[in-house]
Amino acid sequence: MIYCAPMRPVVAVDLGGTNIRAAFYPNGEPPARSSASRLTQAAEGAPAVLDRIHDAIEALKIPEPARRTMAIGIGAPGPLDQVRGVVIHAPNLPGWEDVRLGEILRERWGCYVFVENDANMAVLGEWRFGSGRGAHHIVMLTLGTGIGGGIIVDDRLVRGAHGLAGELGHIPVQLDGPRCSCGQLGHLEALASGTAIARMVREQGGLTHAASTGEASAEEVAAAARAGDPVALSVLQTAAHALGAALAGLVHTFNPERIILGGGVARAGGPFLEDVKRSMFASLMDPAFGEGVDIIPSALGEEAALLGGLALVQTST
Repeated sequence: MIYCAPMRPVVAVDLGGTNIRAAFYPNGEPPARSSASRLTQAAEGAPAVLDRIHDAIEALKIPEPARRTMAIGIGAPGPLDQVRGVVIHAPNLPGWEDVRLGEILRERWGCYVFVENDANMAVLGEWRFGSGRGAHHIVMLTLGTGIGGGIIVDDRLVRGAHGLAGELGHIPVQLDGPRCSCGQLGHLEALASGTAIARMVREQGGLTHAASTGEASAEEVAAAARAGDPVALSVLQTAAHALGAALAGLVHTFNPERIILGGGVARAGGPFLEDVKRSMFASLMDPAFGEGVDIIPSALGEEAALLGGLALVQTST
């Protein structure tokens, strides 16, 4: 992955199931000069969502000279064909089947457009501007409602033969485990995501000192664990054990310098991260594999994907 000197104005877009966020970087470097967001309202279908993407970009108020030279870096849920800029299928975006996202944006804005998996965009952002700065071998997992991931080896994003690499949430961890959102059993996402944590709390009868009777968020479970809630402690330890086991497999495979954890579950705090580390090291074939591997939280949070859009353009032009 070659880094080019920042010159071209960049528009970064993060297309999510709930929100569309956009930012304008006039000099190809942060901070953004302007930003905008729109509700995705995915149930209205692809044409309506595409209109809102255009509306978010228009709201950035990009000067005319910049429009003539800018490029767009957009992250979208996958799987997608990064080379052709086609979203093959986005489960959380109804009607998004073989949507030619790159071509549609090029026709509307008359500029270069680079399309990437949203989790890959996040790892690009952390590599270039966040917790991955200075490292050349990185694994990142985003632990939210689901689990996404991305891998950088020798300063290059690992995409695989067909652009589908990096689905780290779907690493099999427990072959007879709970059913994952994808329909398979025992994937990491079914054991360590925010959704999995909420399910395990519910299965154990709820938090002892619940603040509400609704679904417990990862942050609420973490707060309850810090207060000594036995259900919260048990559930987070189960999630940490599964995550650590998966990380051990990734360490064996990629020998990274840094493992970056983002998302709401990762914000559970110190005890959770320490449990993850203990589980990972206990699962390694030899302690030597863990030497020099740092497990650290994301520095950019929700901005990782937007800054990843900037990095995507920088490393593609």
